[in-house]
Amino acid sequence: MTRFRRTAVLAAVFVCAACGLVYELALVALGSYLIGDAAAQASIVLGVMVFAMGIGALAAKPLQRHALAAFAWIELALALFGGLSVLALYAAFAYLDLYAPALVAMALLLGALIGAEIPLLMVLLQRIRSQDAGSAVADLFAADYVGALLGGLAFPFLLLPVFGQLRGALVVGALNAVVGLAVVFVVFRRDLAGRRGVALVAGALAVLAVLGTSYYYSTRFEVTARQQLYADPIVHAERSRYQEIVLTQSLDGSDVRLFLNGDLQFSSLDEYRYHEALVHPLLAGARGRVLILGGGDGLALREVLSYPDVAEVTEVELDPAVIRLARTDPRVHALNRDAFADPRVHLLTLDAFAWLRDESARYDAIVVDMPDPDETATAKLYSVEFYAMVRKALAPGGRVVVQSGSPYFAPREYWCVGATLAAAGLTAVPYHVDVPSFGDWGFFLASAEGAAPALRLDPPAPLRFLDADVLRAAAVFPADRRALDVPPSTLMDPKIMEYARQEWKGY
Repeated sequence: MTRFRRTAVLAAVFVCAACGLVYELALVALGSYLIGDAAAQASIVLGVMVFAMGIGALAAKPLQRHALAAFAWIELALALFGGLSVLALYAAFAYLDLYAPALVAMALLLGALIGAEIPLLMVLLQRIRSQDAGSAVADLFAADYVGALLGGLAFPFLLLPVFGQLRGALVVGALNAVVGLAVVFVVFRRDLAGRRGVALVAGALAVLAVLGTSYYYSTRFEVTARQQLYADPIVHAERSRYQEIVLTQSLDGSDVRLFLNGDLQFSSLDEYRYHEALVHPLLAGARGRVLILGGGDGLALREVLSYPDVAEVTEVELDPAVIRLARTDPRVHALNRDAFADPRVHLLTLDAFAWLRDESARYDAIVVDMPDPDETATAKLYSVEFYAMVRKALAPGGRVVVQSGSPYFAPREYWCVGATLAAAGLTAVPYHVDVPSFGDWGFFLASAEGAAPALRLDPPAPLRFLDADVLRAAAVFPADRRALDVPPSTLMDPKIMEYARQEWKGY
């Protein structure tokens, strides 16, 4: 019987540790989705929670005389606040604009509750069978650390795909409450007679009722809260493995906008300005084989396919959900003119960085149309290492164009792209155009031939926006947008991510 009781307590440690790590990962993931900068979000959450765990462990010392009841109530509190953590933080972000202080407060609270568990569990283990401190600590921490592994694996591979972030946290909260209370009532039921037992049962039912109700209304809440973040009605929203994808449409139907993790990717009112400026100066040179990195909405592909002498286009996009939206949503499908159905297109849903490392083919023209480098996952796509692989993929006489951000709103980010291209052995010419939805937006056209490529046009038909006069003006930078001397960005020192975070803050 003693062995069964110890096993039950250690099993509770195992599950509670898994739940605790899921709460930590949920806070980190939510911050990465909403704010970006995954490294900073992880540092804040983990640093604050570990600090709070120490405070919680100290605060639990006076509770050791009532270890059983204290542990039970702490588990209920942890289940309640951990389960509601994602919902509460999303509400703070969407409705109150108080995400940062709410994140710190939630991390402090959850960390303190997690930290208070271990001392109390140690007392409960010793109550079942007294043993030397070293052996007890070894048993307890073995169960704790192995349970953390379970939570770390369950979060990305089970909870997010099956339940999503908000409901996944609620499910884990309910599991936390059930397991914590189950071991208390199974192993120590004789110590919970009378009012204490009734109070705990009532508390557990109340916590489960709150979590269950929140789960029932979670979809409605998420839709309502998400809409608070966008000016126009949301017509499509999903959270893929990589990002949150939102499509909005104005009430009169004239303006369709795509957002990835809250960042605008295009507006149907003026996207042609961006994509004409991105593609057509590049394709004034050799264009038999074209490579597009990014651009999963198909709009850059649309411009490339307007050239009848383009023989083959390889499109490399990380997120299959973006491709699916571009192919099936009637609004985006109409904008890209069913570009993915063209027999000249070869589509790959792969990470461009990893794919380029092994790619041996050579391309006459390469379009690099990546999201802004405001977090680690995208900053690597603006590094010397990445552009060196792009250079290797160029055929003799080939050229590459890179979307590079705004030389007005984010000048250090913009000119860092130029410095990084140069460090990778590419000679680039800068140019910029006005895209009303974005403001002043810049690009670099580069080659590996030693001389900067000429900015010119050779379109198969007149374009809506770009012509020779506009392109000549695009190469001129006024005094407040002239080149800055900034260092290149590398994998080990992603300067561009630092510049992007600093310069876009507040916009």
